[in-house]
Amino acid sequence: MNEPLIFELSSPGRTGVHLPALDVPETPLPAGFVRAELPLPEVSEIDVVRHFTHLSTKNFSVDTVFYPLGSCTMKYNPKINDVIAGQAGFARIHPYQAESTVQGALRMMYELQEQLAEIAGHAGATLQPAAGAHGELTGVLMIHGYHKSRGDTKRTKIIVPDSSHGTNPATAAMVGYSVVTVKADAHGNVDVDALKALLDDTVAGMMITNPSTVGLFDQHIEQINRLVHAAGGLVYGDGANMNALLGICKPGEVGFDILHYNLHKTFGVPHGGGGPGACGTSVSKALAPFLPAPVVAFKDGRYTLDNDRPLSIGRVRAFHGNFANLVRGYAYIRSHGEDGLREVSQIAVLNANYIKERLKGAYDLPFDRTCYHEVVFSGKRQAKNNVRTLDIAKRLIDFGIHPPTVYFPLVVEEALMVEPTETESKETIDRFCEVMLQIAREAEENPELVRSAPHTTPVSRLDEATAARKPDLCWRPA
Repeated sequence: MNEPLIFELSSPGRTGVHLPALDVPETPLPAGFVRAELPLPEVSEIDVVRHFTHLSTKNFSVDTVFYPLGSCTMKYNPKINDVIAGQAGFARIHPYQAESTVQGALRMMYELQEQLAEIAGHAGATLQPAAGAHGELTGVLMIHGYHKSRGDTKRTKIIVPDSSHGTNPATAAMVGYSVVTVKADAHGNVDVDALKALLDDTVAGMMITNPSTVGLFDQHIEQINRLVHAAGGLVYGDGANMNALLGICKPGEVGFDILHYNLHKTFGVPHGGGGPGACGTSVSKALAPFLPAPVVAFKDGRYTLDNDRPLSIGRVRAFHGNFANLVRGYAYIRSHGEDGLREVSQIAVLNANYIKERLKGAYDLPFDRTCYHEVVFSGKRQAKNNVRTLDIAKRLIDFGIHPPTVYFPLVVEEALMVEPTETESKETIDRFCEVMLQIAREAEENPELVRSAPHTTPVSRLDEATAARKPDLCWRPA
């Protein structure tokens, strides 16, 4: 039986707080500030605490359940990083303070810029972008600024793979470029011959994710980058999947001119629920002059915000990024060090390939080759019994597991994208695999059980289209 909601616990005259007597004259609120028809609950403090604590137990989060949301890298967020970000020297400062009073904060930002550039094999970085898509916008604006500074105005196109994140073509369009899609080959790589046919002197650049959105390292990536450069274009690296490459491959060394990092993925910053992300964007030496101003510089023995950058694309947001999350990302990198970051990627790749091998007999595998940080299955086999990928995802909820990403990437029919990250134990991954194998059996033997899932939640199947277009967010008395 569901517990009563807080409105149903209301009792006239009950209160959870006693305010002190007024020591100023009482003044009525202006008309219209309080809705007379609003039935505010009258409850005790313990009722409020129990109500919201109970609701919190119904949430799925990285701290409560396995959360294999592919492409999103929902890794554990170390709590020590929250403690560090909460220190007064970081949490109780203001961006308008004099530089002399925030040298420690500026040093942290400077070192984080240098670390992100080093990890990518680049010459410089900005910390301004708020999240991944914003980092993309920053990168493509720098591509535009680079070509404009050379008087090369005929470049009007950006090439994106057919498996790209949807933000890639949206970003290119926002900067004013037309978007051209290049298809993948049978092995999940960019089709090199198709790319060659698209390259000419109107191409400003290419946006590519490597490892790709199907979880594969493009076997032709160096050739792809050389071809784009030979045509006069630049290569933008979508670093959403950088968790697979830390300490193993430097994108700048294989030809990427720009790379964005999702600090809220790769470097253990809280992620999801619409909370603030953080994005560092690193660039090659040729593009460093175009970085958003200011960047943090070290001059004459002190840290300073450098605005003297005549080729800069200018600010892309107010102040200096989501500062507390920059602190968290910095703490993550410093605590792991070079060897630790490499181990992060090694274990993430190992975990994904372990899942691939355990489940490929039960679910179709579009690309049967070594994957990287994530593995993409297809639910086509289950669809023959009218069990769709969405049904499999809903059934996972009954076992206390957050569903993986479904129906993405679009190039895979009935896609199930699983990313275990490096922070999950073998025991957790084995349990996930056993549950997935059980659901595959249920799809054969009792498909209605899967189609009607979940069975353990307060509500089961919702009309998802109606819920999105007409959300019902308010409690109403019967």
